[in-house]
Amino acid sequence: MKVKIEDIKKLREETGAGVADCRMALEETGGEMKKAREWLLKKGIERADKKSGREVNAGMVFAYVHHTGRLGALAAVACETDFVAKTEDFQKLGRELALLAAAGQPKGIEEFLLQESAREPGRKIAELISEVVSKLGENIRVLDIKIVKV
Repeated sequence: MKVKIEDIKKLREETGAGVADCRMALEETGGEMKKAREWLLKKGIERADKKSGREVNAGMVFAYVHHTGRLGALAAVACETDFVAKTEDFQKLGRELALLAAAGQPKGIEEFLLQESAREPGRKIAELISEVVSKLGENIRVLDIKIVKV
């Protein structure tokens, strides 16, 4: 099947995946965008699994404070390099993880990674991280989360 350049561009904008991966996803799924996104997600999770053993030496601590001022969360998120730690995608992920930690109030990191996203029901937090790992090409790990309530 011949894939349209416009479809590749649209899928790339939506997912952040590389051009070659977008083309392959569209070819494999007969040009169906929804199936192509699912194909990319599966491939991204496979890539993330391969990177999970790599050492993380950089990262940041992200904070979220609820508008009432009575609930807050800290998320320590690590990656392999300072370069990736400064990217918009990593920063967005870190802020989102702090917010989701406050929303879910998990008892530990394992529970946190397995909980569903408050913004995207049906998707686990580990899947959100895997998508960013696939996009940035580095291992990303949540080192710690802290919840504070008044």
